[in-house]
Amino acid sequence: MADTYFISYAGADRPWAEWVAWHLEESGHSTVLDVWDWDTGDDFVQRMDEGLRRADAVVALLSTSYFERGRWTQEEWSAVVARRDRLIPLAVEPLVGVDVPAMLAARIRKNLHGLDEKAAVEALRTAVNGNRRPTERPAFPGNTPEVPEESVVPHGPKPPLPGGTDGTGESGVWNVSRRRNRDFSGRETQIAQLRDGLPADRHSVVALHGMGGIGKSQIVLEYAYRFAGEYDLVWWIDAEQSDQIPVHYTELADRLGIALKEAGAEHNARTLLTALRGRRRWLIILDNAEDPEQVERWLPEGSGHVLITSRNPNWRRLARPMSLDVFTRADSLAYFKNRVPSTTEDEADALAGELGDLPLALAQAADMIEKGTHAGLYLRLLRENTRILREGEDPDYPVSLAAAVGIAAGNLADEHPDAAALLRLTAFLGPDPIPTDWLVNARARLTTIPAHPDELTWMRSTLEPLRRYSLVRIDGGAFQVHRLTQAVLRDQVDGVQAEAISDDVAAVLAVVAPGDPQDPADWPAWASMVSHLGSRHIDVTHRPELRRTLCDAIHFLIRSAQPKAAAELAATLRDAWTTEVGADDADVLTCMQYLGHATADLGDLRGARPIIEDAFNRRRRTLGDDDPDTLKSANDLAAILGGLGASREALVMYREILASRRRLLGDDHPDTLLSASNFAGSLYTSGDVVAARELEKDVLTRRRRLRGDDHPETLRSAIQLGDSLHQLDEVTDAHRLLRETWERCRTTLGDDHPVSLSAARSLGIVLKDLGRHDEARTIIENALARSRRVHGEDHPDTSRVMYALARVLHDVREDQEARRVLVDTIASQRRVQGPDHGETLLSMNQLAISLGTLREFEEARRLLEEVLDRRRSGFGEEHPETLRTIYNLALILHEMRCSREAAPMLEHVLAVRRRTLGPEHKETSITVNALATVYKRMGMHRQAQKLTGKKGTKRGFRKKSP
Repeated sequence: MADTYFISYAGADRPWAEWVAWHLEESGHSTVLDVWDWDTGDDFVQRMDEGLRRADAVVALLSTSYFERGRWTQEEWSAVVARRDRLIPLAVEPLVGVDVPAMLAARIRKNLHGLDEKAAVEALRTAVNGNRRPTERPAFPGNTPEVPEESVVPHGPKPPLPGGTDGTGESGVWNVSRRRNRDFSGRETQIAQLRDGLPADRHSVVALHGMGGIGKSQIVLEYAYRFAGEYDLVWWIDAEQSDQIPVHYTELADRLGIALKEAGAEHNARTLLTALRGRRRWLIILDNAEDPEQVERWLPEGSGHVLITSRNPNWRRLARPMSLDVFTRADSLAYFKNRVPSTTEDEADALAGELGDLPLALAQAADMIEKGTHAGLYLRLLRENTRILREGEDPDYPVSLAAAVGIAAGNLADEHPDAAALLRLTAFLGPDPIPTDWLVNARARLTTIPAHPDELTWMRSTLEPLRRYSLVRIDGGAFQVHRLTQAVLRDQVDGVQAEAISDDVAAVLAVVAPGDPQDPADWPAWASMVSHLGSRHIDVTHRPELRRTLCDAIHFLIRSAQPKAAAELAATLRDAWTTEVGADDADVLTCMQYLGHATADLGDLRGARPIIEDAFNRRRRTLGDDDPDTLKSANDLAAILGGLGASREALVMYREILASRRRLLGDDHPDTLLSASNFAGSLYTSGDVVAARELEKDVLTRRRRLRGDDHPETLRSAIQLGDSLHQLDEVTDAHRLLRETWERCRTTLGDDHPVSLSAARSLGIVLKDLGRHDEARTIIENALARSRRVHGEDHPDTSRVMYALARVLHDVREDQEARRVLVDTIASQRRVQGPDHGETLLSMNQLAISLGTLREFEEARRLLEEVLDRRRSGFGEEHPETLRTIYNLALILHEMRCSREAAPMLEHVLAVRRRTLGPEHKETSITVNALATVYKRMGMHRQAQKLTGKKGTKRGFRKKSP
């Protein structure tokens, strides 16, 4: 009976996958093989799920690569095991020492490796069909059975047994003298692209191009060994000297027996090319070919393949070009793990980052570490002196990285001195892409780049030689130089040259205008600018022409949620400029203010306060109380005071700052709107939620008109208004606004931005109160994971999300888990914000509610009494949060049969709520029901009925605490 088999394999084992699938189909079965059945653009996960459901069994081709972390193969076999479907494990290489998962290790598997093709076919058929007892006497093992003729299947000629029938991997005619790289890892995507670009029985030419040391030859070498069984002839030619190609062809012609000794190399080369036209299954490798025009006349034709490696990308007319980039970070880590297992993942990650994931550089580093240099020491030496790039040997690379770059740069200087000068200049910028507009706009100020005959086209004509040597990577309107190429080039520049180049780099950066550091639309330009301002190889600190740009760069880092980088840059500039111009200089005070702001954003409010107070006092003394910069310092100081729990002091300051800004700047100025929004937030905290809502509505309307719906300040206003609407029981409107705002935040700022996390937290709480607990929990848990990663465990923003999660957990009756979360939250808040902070008290109040649900009434009572004392002292008797604490304490007393103590407390809460919220408000109604329940327990049924107007039902403790 014909079955359908899903072929599960790692990319490195594609030859085995095709071989197995072909033989299964030859036997009358159907197969699902991604490279045969799935199209470009298909949803991989969807096609995998469909294939697994359709298949009668999964054939798993086990190898070292199959069990690497992060591969989809784990999803494939684990899905089969989970559903108890049939799994056929076939080992295609020895698995000694491989960490085979326990669920697979216990399964009997067949070995295909180490067999000749006939034996492998028989092993495959036995694995699929099962063992059968013979019906006749088994034949003598020495007899060779006849092999039936090959049948035709839809996928072309039968793939040969991977690795060749003799297990060497070599085809009939083979001159590849370089051994297979036993440390080769990664690059599976590129190998697959090569395989797809070289279809069987079709003439194909692929040119793999990229910078020196990026691993072009290594990929082609691996391809030659991996797919050797596909070819009858594989011939490797060193094509760097194109005039020597005919000589190499003559050697091949001689191997094939068609060379004439008395004829010259060119004649024999032509004879070979003619012969190749009539042959199939050949692979010619032209390694390190640089000039397409010189190579064109020697490109073979016919039903075979040509692989070219080159620095030069200009092969499109002759071949299918394939650009090669550096390793992915995952590939770099895998390489280090395989080559030097003693290196920790953190060490490998740091090395890969410093080496720019360049394969040659990684190989040199691995060699040094293997020879006894500790990874940490190598990293330190690399940062201190690039001469280490000359050290370390690897037999798979002919020269060191420093030599490779030096040779290319030397040739460039001889042929194109202007291009060489541009390359030296860019070596002192950062390793990120460099917009060409920067250099065009600064051209008149650049002294180290020679004049060009046509200044209008100098950028394009100067970049072209760099591209041809693969010393730059051009993408749209920018180009990029690898960090190690930059390092080698800097090492070749003397002190006088370096000083002149530094002046030119400063001139380039000085003419750049990235835009508004507060506007997300301009953040990509600012990110590019900051990466180059932060280059370690030019001191931008002491260049007056860059001061304004540097201050704006700090502002960008703050607004784009990079407070650590902002604080580091601000502190560096403040210290340097204070020495130069004094602590009262305007730019120094700007850095001081930004340092305080960034420190607060990092969660260190106590550390931020003296920094902001110093800036505020200096500005008042030197600029006056009404100067816009003084008011900025005042605003930040008020925010820090509020964050530290001094809410009354913050409210007074915000009111005064808002009045000053309205008078000096007008109602629509961004600084005025910031003050109005901050004042609204302070009103909310103080308990005047109605006034907060009305003020924030006005701010949101103005910000939408002036800055657009997606500006971060507009989004902050929308979140703040949503919170006020929710607090005032306008839950439907709050949900609509917060849902829309959250989506805008994610689109504009990304999921990890603090504003996005704030929106997620507020939306989650609203969803909780709407009874949509699953959705609320998903959103809040996701926000918590992100906040922990972005801010850390002790940041106030993280504590706010933990508090929100605890409220959801309480609603879904997971109070033990809520208790655990809240204990951690309160410990963090006490350390960071203090025991009297409003948010600390909120968490303590919520913990008491969960303790009450767990019937730990004594501990709940003690906690609520502590919270009540602190709230009365800090907020007053009629603050909404004070009333909530009194209400919750009354409920606990009621559960403890202390109804006579609970009743007057609830009567007080009800009187205040009727007066401040009105008789129809949700919290007023809940208080009425709670008091009626207490009256009934006290035997005061007439008072209870009068209060509610009906008999009512007993209120359970599980109901929401207002």
